[in-house]
Amino acid sequence: MSLNRRSFLKSTALAGAGAIAAPGLMTRAALGADPIKVGVLFSQTGGLSIIEKSLADATLMAIAEINAKGGVAGRPIEPIIEDGASDPKTFNEKASKLVVRDRVPTVFGCYTSASRKAVLPVFEKRNNLLFYPTYYEGFECSKNVIYTGSAPNQQLSTFIPWIIKNLGKKKFFIVGSNYIYPREMAKVCKILIEANGAEWVADEYLELGHSEWGSMVNKIKSSGCDVVLSNVVGDSVVAFYREFKNQGLTHDVLPICASVTSEVEIAAMGAEYAAGSYTSFPYFQAIDSEANKAFVERYRAYVKDPKAVTHHAMESSYFQVYLFAQAAAKLGDKLTSNAIRDAVAGSEFDAPNGHVKIDPENLHTWLTPRIAQWQADGQGKIVDQLPAPIRPLPYSAYGETEANLFCTTAGLDSAKLKQ
Repeated sequence: MSLNRRSFLKSTALAGAGAIAAPGLMTRAALGADPIKVGVLFSQTGGLSIIEKSLADATLMAIAEINAKGGVAGRPIEPIIEDGASDPKTFNEKASKLVVRDRVPTVFGCYTSASRKAVLPVFEKRNNLLFYPTYYEGFECSKNVIYTGSAPNQQLSTFIPWIIKNLGKKKFFIVGSNYIYPREMAKVCKILIEANGAEWVADEYLELGHSEWGSMVNKIKSSGCDVVLSNVVGDSVVAFYREFKNQGLTHDVLPICASVTSEVEIAAMGAEYAAGSYTSFPYFQAIDSEANKAFVERYRAYVKDPKAVTHHAMESSYFQVYLFAQAAAKLGDKLTSNAIRDAVAGSEFDAPNGHVKIDPENLHTWLTPRIAQWQADGQGKIVDQLPAPIRPLPYSAYGETEANLFCTTAGLDSAKLKQ
């Protein structure tokens, strides 16, 4: 689904005729007020578009729903849509265009940590605001970013002890794509593995987008491991799981336990390649609540695909727009990036995954950790979850010296961040 500003505005204009499932949608003309322009920056092309197109769709769906209810204090939200093209340099260029030329006060965007790191200097130099929806490795705090995906303690701090206790696995083979997120997540994994009385036997990487996994799977087979901890990202996930099964490995004996693999990658590879493996996320499509079921149906209607799947980063992309709208509604005409950030800090929302809250001290999101086992139908069966959201701790696995260094650079108080 190729997206741009013109096609979005055309689609919203047609919504009243049933083109989009947003009943009562009000167009810019109908609302009769100046629009609030925002940036939408995800990959529409390249290897990461397998995931990022759905993040853009969820963002635009939330905007359409908000506009359908009258916008923000009568003002419609108008997205300016750009393609990061799965390339950090392109992300940087497009972020500069949105912030400098289009003068948007907020951008919803980025999936990988590489793209986030590429655009961060733009937002910090220009004192603009990025809403970032992806689960990530932590080790960062910026007053110019609202982090709505999970921090490491909301994925790994429950996942690794669960693997050791419930699956009885003690020898971890850590594998990932070769960039910031997988390498930093591996640091956290190693600390947690050792703290829980297990060991890691290898820590290996292949380039992002790599599709030849035969040699790596051979390494896994000969390593003596009894579980694979996967931080593999993008379309490489598909190639990895297929090669894993093609070489005769099965998840009942040697399970892949992933920090990244979601409903989208499962659908792309075929459910039979992942059935029996595990992932830890705060959100799965299988969450059994009326709010989530309604969300899934609305999303499928919006993208006109009755089999479309929802997933964690996509759901965060959706609810973060509502957090923005809540904040903007309080501010009237004072929609500066600083004012939006201050209004979002501490705000709460009932999202499809449950109740969420932006921590006022570190600008990350309170979320509920969950673990799911992938089934033959391509859905995750939730096998464990905490009873309530927990506080995000982006520096939970690191020492005070490192936290002080990075938080001082960001202009935030690391002592508060670690409380």
